[in-house]
Amino acid sequence: MEIAIVGALIFFGILLVIAEIIFVPGTTIVGLVGAGFMIAGVVTAFNYFGQEGGWTTLGVTAVTSGVIVYYSFKANVWGRFSLKSASSSKVNEGEMDGMEIGLEGVAISALRPSGKAEINTKVYEVKTLGSFVDVGTKLKVVKVNTNQIIVEPIQ
Repeated sequence: MEIAIVGALIFFGILLVIAEIIFVPGTTIVGLVGAGFMIAGVVTAFNYFGQEGGWTTLGVTAVTSGVIVYYSFKANVWGRFSLKSASSSKVNEGEMDGMEIGLEGVAISALRPSGKAEINTKVYEVKTLGSFVDVGTKLKVVKVNTNQIIVEPIQ
């Protein structure tokens, strides 16, 4: 019975460390819990089987863990789980097409100092240079940045 307890602790510890590497890399909590299970298994082996059994269990656990990690990297087991492609698209790509300085629109929300405005029948998130603008105020585009439209009220 004692050997089953020691074996289960070490087995689940190794499984948790592998799960840390594959499924939740970077969190370290799962890996630490797995290492804790392995340590608990070795300590339990020392308690049940004495010095000789404990050191043997420690050696077998270390060699087994090392072989599993070495084999998994050598055989590229993690390659099946890794991301193979990258996203090259941008958020709101093409959203600013046709936007230019001098276009006019109307505020459809209060600009304090940012809000929404309708320009050329499209709704945009716009910003003023610090002034507050009420709903329905006519606006003029004074500057267009990459993803930002600066407007001012038409007097």
